[in-house]
This record gives sequence, structure tokens and C-alpha cells, in this order.
Amino acid sequence: MIFVKFKNLEKSELAREAVHERIETLVAKFPDLAASKIQVTLEMENSPLQAGPDVFKVKLHISGARYNGLGIEKAHSNLYIALADVADHMLESLNRFGDRVRVRDLRKARQIAQEVQQRRGIDKEKLG
Repeated sequence: MIFVKFKNLEKSELAREAVHERIETLVAKFPDLAASKIQVTLEMENSPLQAGPDVFKVKLHISGARYNGLGIEKAHSNLYIALADVADHMLESLNRFGDRVRVRDLRKARQIAQEVQQRRGIDKEKLG
């Protein structure tokens, strides 16, 4: 489920569609995300005291299911570039998350295999 929130920024269907397009690409690559709540906040920061370009921030936060608590925030002077940066960074983070889980599972399997071998060695000593 994808939620788009606008903060200090006019609501735009174009921006909302761009967010859904980018996030749905991630969901297609990582099906476990379909069960998660994905909140994307589009924000514009500008200083009323200092003149200068507006800065757009895009925050992506995942809650629920496998990737609970994973979040990314990027800023740029162009909203769509910030959105692209967030999507790219989230793709990397999801890949790393999967790698960590795979390595952890592999480590557990190796540990169990060692314990089984040790038990077999003890059993052979008792029989021999």
C-alpha cells in the first residue's frame, strides 16, 4: 500500500503518479513490499528569511512485514530528481537487506552442520 503525503507543497497528480510509478517498480522487484505500508513524503523547504532556491525533500518509509523500519531521505532542487535518487537508494538498500538475510541464514546452516559433525564424531568415539 503506497501513501503519498505532501508537506509545504501543492498536491499534484503528476507528482503522485511519478511516485506510484517509481515505487511500483520496487514492489515488482521485491514482492514482499506488497504487504508493507509505504509512505512517501514530498516536501518543499524554503527559507522566508534568506533568498535562494527551493529544496525538495523526498522521504520514503516502509513499515510492516519484512522490511519494517527501512527509510530513506533525499533532497534536491528538482523534486523528480530527488524522487529518482530515493528510488535508486532504496533499491540498493533492499538488495543489501536481502544479502544480509541470506548471509545470516547461510551462517546458521554452517553452524548447524558443524554441530551435527561434532555429534557424529562423539558418537563414533563411543562406538569405537
